[in-house]
Amino acid sequence: MRELQYVTDKIIKRDCLEVLKTLPNSSIDLIVTSPPYAYNRKATYGGIPVQRYVEWFLPISEQLRRVLKPDGSFILNIKERAVNGERGTYVYELVMAMRKQGWLWTEEYLWHKKNTYPGRWPNRFRDLWEHCYQFTKTKKFKIFQDAVRVPIGKWAEKRLARLSETDKRRDESRTLSGFGKNVSNWVGKKLVYPGNVLYLATESSNVGHSAAFPVALPTWFIKLLTTEGDTVLDPFVGSGTTAIACLRLGRHFIGIELDDRYYQLALRRVANEQHRLEAFMETPLRA
Repeated sequence: MRELQYVTDKIIKRDCLEVLKTLPNSSIDLIVTSPPYAYNRKATYGGIPVQRYVEWFLPISEQLRRVLKPDGSFILNIKERAVNGERGTYVYELVMAMRKQGWLWTEEYLWHKKNTYPGRWPNRFRDLWEHCYQFTKTKKFKIFQDAVRVPIGKWAEKRLARLSETDKRRDESRTLSGFGKNVSNWVGKKLVYPGNVLYLATESSNVGHSAAFPVALPTWFIKLLTTEGDTVLDPFVGSGTTAIACLRLGRHFIGIELDDRYYQLALRRVANEQHRLEAFMETPLRA
């Protein structure tokens, strides 16, 4: 196969597996993507049969592991669906298969969709969250936790105003688990590390894509797992959301999309974002 010229800041219209095979080994700092789910939104974005999903994805994940740098991360946004009255297991089967492939399942984050509409189903409630699995090649990977710190919260105002003697030392957990806390360590702190649940609104109708995740989702992981100038890959870039996040954060990007509708949409969105940023940079600061 003829190799593509290796360039970043580019959206490529081809099958992702074909493109991945042309990328150099260990050339990508972070992979963030949301692949087509098993038969979800079949009318608008195709879909892979549930029973074939793992078989379909493993050749892709093999190439993703090859192109990822040793200290890089792979964030996989995915969600199993209910079929014939029960939840499918293909997502969990995929995780286990990828571990056999050599991936380390480093962490799992949950994306809580905080603005979803209410609904009613006969035997379950509306899905309000999706998996964001983190896979790495090694135990030592790049992570910049300070980049995603959040406000400590209103709880601190009263709780830290009156400290007991036990609050001023490392107090052993009542469960004797070996974990403890020194509450006084939080006095004067305005920002703290977040948890692994991300409370982010959805986006879809405003970008012309049936399954678009919000710009805030890749933004959060790009901040956490890369630095300025790093290269981020999205092999199912869809409407270009990951590329938009990279432009705003000063990262290079490679996006791959097979569907011509979404490829054209991604090109337009990326061009508009580039023009917006250029106009912003050219705007003189007011005294």
